[in-house]
Amino acid sequence: MRASAHGFCRPTTAKEAANMADETVEQTFSFAFLPSKKFSFLQDKGTLALSMLGRISAQSYSFDQSFHSYNCEKFALCFFRDPDVAANLKNMEVGVWVPLDKPVVFVDVEVVPCTKVSMELFDPISSCGILRPSGHIVKCFHDVHSDYDELRQVMLQEEDSEHYYVVGREERGEFLFRLFKHLCLGGEICQYEDTLQPYINTTKQVYKDLISVQKDSETKKIGVVSMVLKVCAYVSYRLSVCNFIETNKLIS
Repeated sequence: MRASAHGFCRPTTAKEAANMADETVEQTFSFAFLPSKKFSFLQDKGTLALSMLGRISAQSYSFDQSFHSYNCEKFALCFFRDPDVAANLKNMEVGVWVPLDKPVVFVDVEVVPCTKVSMELFDPISSCGILRPSGHIVKCFHDVHSDYDELRQVMLQEEDSEHYYVVGREERGEFLFRLFKHLCLGGEICQYEDTLQPYINTTKQVYKDLISVQKDSETKKIGVVSMVLKVCAYVSYRLSVCNFIETNKLIS
């Protein structure tokens, strides 16, 4: 069992589940901030460039109990209510990172599909007419954003866009694609790239930093062993902060 939480965690095996069968539903988790854990994508300013400045962050935490997928909501609620988390985790408000100064009332948890171990998901984007022969992204007219292009149209436009279904609905739900989309849309400066490859390279680096994989002893195939949760943590019955947690710090 991987005992860390920087927004993901390893699913429980059948043997582990059997060993923990006597655990009560009221199991609680305690967390400890791991400030020494660094993420390469946050250290490499050239990779993120200016587009994500001030809009992406990551932290790691250890936790003291075995995690089971059926306990996602309890896990997430304990995470946001933990004193060490409250003292270190920050939320983006009006462009500024601020402490979580209000107690979390309840959480909504979504398990985010995370199965990809290669970048093949993006191959259709390279061959559908979004890119010129030179590799540059095709620009298009937009009455709001002067630098709008076909790549952002694939990310943002309604489903009647001719390129919307280049990436299928199931693939769009994958954590890998969500990271890619987030990077394409950029941060507060939004200095977009002219070619696709910088987005692919950065997506790959962030994904590798956050996700753990291992080889199956029988099939010899590489598979993802991390579980990704998208959590809306409500500080009242109207206000919420949304995060991705592996198993949280902000990725969205």
